[in-house]
Amino acid sequence: MKPTPEFLAQYDALTTGVGISQLPRRTIIDVTGADRTQILQSFTTNDIKQLTPGRGCEAFVTNPQGKTLGHVLIFCDTDKYVLDSTADQAAPLIGHFERYVITEDVQFSDRTAEFSDLLVAGPKSETILNSVAGVKPPTGLLAHLPPTFEGRAVTIRRVDYAGPIAWFVQMPIGDAAAVIAVLSAAGAVRCDAAAVEAARLEAGVPLFGIDITPENLPQEVARDDRAISFTKGCYLGQETVARIDAVGHVNRLLVGLKFSGEEPPSSGLELLAGDQQAGHVTSAAWSPHLSAPLALGYVRRVHSKPGTQLSSAMGPAEVVQLPLP
Repeated sequence: MKPTPEFLAQYDALTTGVGISQLPRRTIIDVTGADRTQILQSFTTNDIKQLTPGRGCEAFVTNPQGKTLGHVLIFCDTDKYVLDSTADQAAPLIGHFERYVITEDVQFSDRTAEFSDLLVAGPKSETILNSVAGVKPPTGLLAHLPPTFEGRAVTIRRVDYAGPIAWFVQMPIGDAAAVIAVLSAAGAVRCDAAAVEAARLEAGVPLFGIDITPENLPQEVARDDRAISFTKGCYLGQETVARIDAVGHVNRLLVGLKFSGEEPPSSGLELLAGDQQAGHVTSAAWSPHLSAPLALGYVRRVHSKPGTQLSSAMGPAEVVQLPLP
């Protein structure tokens, strides 16, 4: 695969300048009501009670067996929580939560059709966001604030979706074109999905429905330090998560994989250690940083150390540490 000049220019914007890209159909759920904290504390893996307005956390939503039903970013406002996740997650997540609501005062509202997430990424992003919003964007991971862009209300949320310096700018969907125009006029480069995917994989950020499914246990995704509290107390699925922590490991882990060929592998590609099945690929793209295809995939724990060599129908693959340096 020979990357096009357009792809490389967009990738460079996302990683060395400032790139923007609309993230279509991300799930947005508002959680309101007096018992909203209690419910989210009881049905997610992270410690929601420690959040204060303007802060956020990452969490898994687990079933009674401890399997992952969702992977969400949770943002705390004064009167609600906002859950942000991949596309098409509102119905299953709301259905799951509401199954356990009896008399609690909590409401779940699907706002996906009303709002849009815009990725703003790259080392020059902070300067542009500051100039457009008139305030310094939040710097703590998942911190957020609600400024305006030329009179249009937005929320800026610090993320690491496409590298260490990135934000989601969320606005009413009807304002998206105007917000994009304002940022473009300030110097941001519009980027296609392919460039964003390359930056996402180099950052090692998994997506629910692609890299995470209901077949996964939370610890298999290797985001324990970000998404799991082992001290918060009971929640649905906690017994399994705690038992795995006590044992010390899961049998497979999500890792980065550098392929030696020219074409990125397809999702589901089998990975081998000798003649034994060792894992499979979940997503892949061309990595300009590596000048090679880069994938996320699950491998058996014994093969998860960086530098481990595996084979596949697409050629050799090497386990690499993510995010890339």
